[in-house]
Amino acid sequence: MAASTPVPTREPVVTDWGPFSLAGKNALITGAAMGIGFGIAKRFIEAGANVVVADLVDPTSAADKLDAPGRAVGVALDVSDDNSCQLAVDRCVSAFGSIDILVNVAGIYPMSPVLEMTPAFFDKVIAVNLHGLVFMSKAVALAMVKQGKGGKIVNIASIDSLHPSSVGLAAYDASKGGVLMFTKNFALEMAPHGVNVNALAPGGIATEGGSKGMTGMSVEEIAALGAAFIKMIPVGRMGEPDDIAKVTVFLASSAADYMTGELVVVDGGRLLS
Repeated sequence: MAASTPVPTREPVVTDWGPFSLAGKNALITGAAMGIGFGIAKRFIEAGANVVVADLVDPTSAADKLDAPGRAVGVALDVSDDNSCQLAVDRCVSAFGSIDILVNVAGIYPMSPVLEMTPAFFDKVIAVNLHGLVFMSKAVALAMVKQGKGGKIVNIASIDSLHPSSVGLAAYDASKGGVLMFTKNFALEMAPHGVNVNALAPGGIATEGGSKGMTGMSVEEIAALGAAFIKMIPVGRMGEPDDIAKVTVFLASSAADYMTGELVVVDGGRLLS
């Protein structure tokens, strides 16, 4: 769940990633033109990876903002379109020679109580948040199996995979619960191929476009929801994209080689309250 709270200043650049280095790795990040996805792309580049910034809007402009040591290219991607997913994988391989890491970030979170929900509303949320993630993962995994050198898949789930945050997010919660169980099952399938599949569950993250996804609510309602949410976070603040990005680097690095099928919660203690 996201809110429109101002994003805190990003932490200083890390120059020695040690066992968390991604040097020589080639990554595809969906939903990477802004917010959490762009924060992950910045840290991946910093850690030495080459990155395909894949998004529905302005991926090339976002890629142009990323600095060395890694390289970045942008590719248009609609995760709900299976052919678009395959084209993104092909772009990574053609640009960098292989695909070693996938981070599934792309997602939407429009709000609607179930009693007012239409089938089209529900189907759209599932198409992006679950179907898109599954078949993006399939396309990448097939390439990884063909390459024969393993890989890492990191799925951005949510604390709503474990516990509902708000009435109106039933479709979102169903999709993110599905992401968690897909992660665990696909981890079993991919382990013999040396591919680790894990998930990360953000809590409330302040992004520049966070409130845009909360359709069906007024500005005042969104602000009130955000303020109430912060009161339930033990560390006393919303998270920022970099809080998620650094943990994603860990899950994509050799430091997490003995982890698969796991969910890492990064929520400032929200689920404790």
